[in-house]
Amino acid sequence: MKKRIAVMGVRGGWSTERLADLLERRTGFRCILEVEGLVCDLRHGRLRHGDLFLDELDALLIKKAGRDYSPVMLDRLQLLGLLESRGVPVFSSPARTARAVNRLSCTLTLREAGVPIPPTLITADIREAAEAVAEFGAAVLKPIYTTKARGMRLVNGSGAVRAALEDFRAEGNQMFYVQKRMDLPGRDLGLVFIGGEFIGAYARVRAADSWNTTTANGGTYAPCDPSPELVELAWKAQAPFGLDVTSVDLAQTPDGPVVFEVSAFGGFKGLWEASGVDAAEALVDHVLKGV
Repeated sequence: MKKRIAVMGVRGGWSTERLADLLERRTGFRCILEVEGLVCDLRHGRLRHGDLFLDELDALLIKKAGRDYSPVMLDRLQLLGLLESRGVPVFSSPARTARAVNRLSCTLTLREAGVPIPPTLITADIREAAEAVAEFGAAVLKPIYTTKARGMRLVNGSGAVRAALEDFRAEGNQMFYVQKRMDLPGRDLGLVFIGGEFIGAYARVRAADSWNTTTANGGTYAPCDPSPELVELAWKAQAPFGLDVTSVDLAQTPDGPVVFEVSAFGGFKGLWEASGVDAAEALVDHVLKGV
């Protein structure tokens, strides 16, 4: 198959390089683009990266839209939306990806879909946020844009809550996203979907000295076999987003399962290390069927 399909991602990143390798093997074309190099020239209504005009591609596969989550990422996705409007297939759709990147819109989408989430309060009022922490007993403050728990704070209702909230706001967080800390069994799960189809799952196991499971804080990947009920819940969570590839983060609690987020970019390495399932190969198959 002779198709010019580029990968938008991070050069040297495990998942980005894996996707580029597979596409080269299947199409003979290898191209990795980094979102920082995008140029939108409205004099001609075209989007380019260096000397490559993106509307000359047969498709674009977005693995990462930047190294850090921030409002700037939404601006970059907006630029990629121009490419989609020109008729070039983009996997996943930039507009749909943006809904998952923003924690607020992601959470509201889950809530409106009837998906169980931890008790959460979102406000710009520091007094309201402090009262929520006191009610929850222990809470996690989460930036609206973040990944791998960066910038998150664990706050105890019996501690210096006001000072913690002021520090959180001083770090640039104008909105307080306050979520009750759930009683978890030391791990959470990532369930991966390609084109809305479940392909596998992995667990993140918390390190002994960490309050969260992220690998950035010492967590490790482990195999898991989610029940049909959990798979059904994860499917329900990802369905409103309509993403070509997604990972649903959820956990079991004494009161039942809860969903934390739907990720537009995660799941590849965890699934491979934990279960030997290659999400990259499944995604390339999905993309090639769609171009």
